[in-house]
Amino acid sequence: MYNYVFFDLDGTLTQSEFGILQAIEYSLGQLGEKEISKETKLKFIGPPLYDSFVNILGYDDEKATKGVKIFREYYESTTLFNAPLYDGIKEVLSKLVEEGKTLYVITSKVEAMAEKIVNHFEIDKFFKGIVGSDPNAKTHGKDELIRKVLEMENIEDLSSCVMIGDTKFDINAANKVGIKSIGAGYGYGSVEELKALGSTHIVSKPVEILEYV
Repeated sequence: MYNYVFFDLDGTLTQSEFGILQAIEYSLGQLGEKEISKETKLKFIGPPLYDSFVNILGYDDEKATKGVKIFREYYESTTLFNAPLYDGIKEVLSKLVEEGKTLYVITSKVEAMAEKIVNHFEIDKFFKGIVGSDPNAKTHGKDELIRKVLEMENIEDLSSCVMIGDTKFDINAANKVGIKSIGAGYGYGSVEELKALGSTHIVSKPVEILEYV
């Protein structure tokens, strides 16, 4: 069993697609782009935002940087909280804390935005900390964020930690750091991909997390 439990935010704690997709549509409109498919827009959930503009839409640095600025301004002011919690998440978090687990949110989302979301949905009391991206950094690896928590907590026994997330970015990060992972099969990634990447466990709904943690 694990003593330190790291949760991704979008697609693991919150159903963030509603606010994110709306902000992407707005951003593309401001950039003079044509409408893209929902499937393509959903690919923005998981990786750093700058990377999405570059890798998904093929933007150069200047256009990607402009897209990030437009998105963040609209998202934070308009659709940030359009991201309801998944059913059962509060109960899972409460149970884990009751059992003495130490919980962190580890997300590619800008840290200040992540804090606002966690506070808004009143789950901040369950987490010892929230570690997100630096708004001044164009990109980063989620493994860097995990390592930051390991250093903060002086964790040497990696077997005591588990990363819970719904996309390849979460599982790949766990693999790079050398900790176990739980694939959130109810989120925005595919179960097939989570399996292929070697998720230690895979759950189909939040309550199943308690079976492995």
